[in-house]
Amino acid sequence: MVNNQAKAVKPPKEKIDPSVLKVALILVLGAVVPLLDSTMINVAIHSLTLDLDSTVSKTQWVITGYVLAMGLAVPVSGWASQRFGGKNVYLFSLWLFLVSSILCSLAWNTGSLTGFRLLQGAGAGLLVPTIQNVLVQSSGGRNLGRLIAIISIPALIGPILGPVIGGLIMDNMSWRWIFYVNIPIMLVAIWLSWRYVPKGEAAAVRPRLDIIGLLLLSPAFAALIYGISEMSTGELASAGTLVPLAAGFLLMAAYIVFALRTRRAPLLDLQLFRSRHFVASNMILFFSGMVMNGALLLLPLYYEQVRGESVLTTGLLLIPQGVGMLLTRSWIGGLSDRIGSRSIVLASLLVTMAATIPFAYAGGDTSHILLGAAQLVRGAAMNGIFIPIMVSAYEGLRKEQIPHASISTRIFQTIGGAFGSAVLATVIGHQLPNGTGANLALVVDAYQLAFWWSVGFAAFSLLPAMLLSNRKNGN
Repeated sequence: MVNNQAKAVKPPKEKIDPSVLKVALILVLGAVVPLLDSTMINVAIHSLTLDLDSTVSKTQWVITGYVLAMGLAVPVSGWASQRFGGKNVYLFSLWLFLVSSILCSLAWNTGSLTGFRLLQGAGAGLLVPTIQNVLVQSSGGRNLGRLIAIISIPALIGPILGPVIGGLIMDNMSWRWIFYVNIPIMLVAIWLSWRYVPKGEAAAVRPRLDIIGLLLLSPAFAALIYGISEMSTGELASAGTLVPLAAGFLLMAAYIVFALRTRRAPLLDLQLFRSRHFVASNMILFFSGMVMNGALLLLPLYYEQVRGESVLTTGLLLIPQGVGMLLTRSWIGGLSDRIGSRSIVLASLLVTMAATIPFAYAGGDTSHILLGAAQLVRGAAMNGIFIPIMVSAYEGLRKEQIPHASISTRIFQTIGGAFGSAVLATVIGHQLPNGTGANLALVVDAYQLAFWWSVGFAAFSLLPAMLLSNRKNGN
């Protein structure tokens, strides 16, 4: 009798509207290029330095400038979506990324390439939050778990395939092909988006741009990202690290005071943080960014520095984690639509910790099969953290609150990812103060300690996960 009642109240699996599914797949195409591009460029730094007759420190700004411009643009995306409509902002960001890719392919020195990459970063900063806005509004908040699972595909395959594709390009062609390959994909994405993505309605009362909020929040986000990135390349107590971090925190504090007192619509609505579930979701996005991005830093470095693998081979060895993510993506998405997020996230964090431990014991001759299996399981579990959290962050929000939620989730995830990578790079750097040298035992010890830190990130995430709802819609 009890079983029959349980079956009776079990929520049915609702089918995704075909038109909404089409929109989600088109959005995936638009998002995949920036994420692939940002990972491919990492393997080309040495070639860029030689070809453009520059130095590594100057060439590194090709990456750093992109990230900073992206950070500056993210807070603007919510206002732009409300002012001009999600589809128009999305198309503009695609065009901006396309034009800047063409300009990057024509760059004649490091300065010009860095300048064009700033435009690319601005396009990417507008693109990702706007994709979330368009999808949530197109779906009416239904089937978010499965839809977020679909649009998360670029985030899964970008870090895995990016180094492989980048390695193939650098082994056989000019670095300019990293930008050439963007052009046809972006043209197709623009045409499909113009043709099939529904026109997003602007807000009934179109908000004025919060200039003061923009001058506080965007530089705060960029300064924090820059300061955190400097942690991994210099001393923690150096001016290059402390000054931007202090500036970022001060600007963020000033924005909070301003946003709570202003009578105008702020750039980011802090009233969302009155919800315990929204706060918990953003906290876990911060820590999950640390867990995911930290591993994306550690795994390739482990294979290259400890195992002596090439860039291309390393990219191939990282594929199991991406496969694991793809295998559970649809199942986790559907499960997130039917039940609350707490149980899924807690179980996934525990599995992530267990699957990371083999790397904390890995040496120079550990079985590739064992490490590949650990990556597969780890990748499968990561979906159970990210997808339910994103669903939880949007639950119960009014239409006008969705762009604000997209900004917040993007900021917390990005800062968390940067912070996790910086902390782990600092741990390795402190263990190897004189570089890698020839002492393999020291290198192995350094990476084992860093992987234990990664396990700790996941363990610490268990605390905010307890604040999540264990039933759908927070009931």
